[in-house]
Amino acid sequence: METFFTDRLLAERLQFQHLNELHYMHQDAQVMATLGGVRSDQETRLFIFNNLHHWQRYGFGLWVFRDKISNEFVGRAGLRQTDVEGHDEVELAYALMAKFWGKGLATEMSEKILKIGFDLLGLQDIVCFTLTTNLASKRVIEKLGFKYEYDIIYADLPHLFYRLKV
Repeated sequence: METFFTDRLLAERLQFQHLNELHYMHQDAQVMATLGGVRSDQETRLFIFNNLHHWQRYGFGLWVFRDKISNEFVGRAGLRQTDVEGHDEVELAYALMAKFWGKGLATEMSEKILKIGFDLLGLQDIVCFTLTTNLASKRVIEKLGFKYEYDIIYADLPHLFYRLKV
């Protein structure tokens, strides 16, 4: 699925043309505080390259989201195949620019992405995890219906691990 929309957002499949917007996001210390820290231009290029490869390999990945009215870059979200403690999982991942926090947009993006994952891709379960200190993300995850399973160490940091089943 190349593009789709929600009530307030337009989504398009992540491409190299989004480099400047993602670089801007990846340079924002507030946004990146829970995502491994700020990234250089080269790291952002590698992030895009890896995500394009993911799309080719798995047929799904990340989308870039824009405000329907202003066309302003809101963030990115999607589904990613990932290894969690030796297990292959499909993860719901999202990140928003700070000015869009607290407006329900992470939930709005995620609801649509979960529908795509379950209804179109036929996934049986999707996982989501967040730093133990990221209470806003924890609220989004629980609002979406994910169930806490256990604490994990991911990227050398403590995370809460959740799962949502069909």
